Amino acid sequence: MKTVLVVDDEAKIREVIVSYLHRAGYRTAEAGTGLEAIHIIEQQNMNMVVLDLMLPDLSGEEVCRSVRKLSSVPIIMLTAKSSASSKINGLTLGADDYIVKPFDPNELVARIRTVLRRTEGESLLADRMSFDNDALTLDAVQHKVYVHQSEIGLTPNEYKLLLVMARHPQRMFTREELIEKVLGFDYVGDERTIDQHIKNLRQKVEADPKKPRYIVTVFGKGYRFQGS
Repeated sequence: MKTVLVVDDEAKIREVIVSYLHRAGYRTAEAGTGLEAIHIIEQQNMNMVVLDLMLPDLSGEEVCRSVRKLSSVPIIMLTAKSSASSKINGLTLGADDYIVKPFDPNELVARIRTVLRRTEGESLLADRMSFDNDALTLDAVQHKVYVHQSEIGLTPNEYKLLLVMARHPQRMFTREELIEKVLGFDYVGDERTIDQHIKNLRQKVEADPKKPRYIVTVFGKGYRFQGS
């Protein structure tokens, strides 16, 4: 049975979410503040975090940033902000999905199932991957990437993009698939955003970004990772 941490300062909202999650077969934990949520994640293993952005002590963004230093647990953000820029900001910080208040609790449960299904599939794969005699190494446990054994800094989305592709060498991903896996299926914006992430990623992992060794373009279709 999976455990979902529900973080919201409004007890009524927590009560509704918890009720629907119990009916769907999930265990739950609750936090009314950001600091309480961080403490719970430090002490217990959670399978999912439902995180409100408007908390009395820390912002949801601050909580998300702190959680990402501790854990790769999937996070779904709850917010009254519906703008595309707010969604992009949340996803950039490491959230896996984003839902706007007021929301249908059944939709939230469905989103939780979808994100868990996606992340569980990824967790069954290798935790450490090396390519070209350790020229490129990904450590999925510590969320670190090394080029010629030197750690490089990636944004959360760059890291997720590289991890998704590296775990399936030679598979061609369309832009739509990468958006769903990296930015979440609720992403609203230009699908060419992925192109910019690819460009930035190549600058960091490729010896010659204009002649990429690892992340190659499949013209008219998408991208493929071809490390060996």
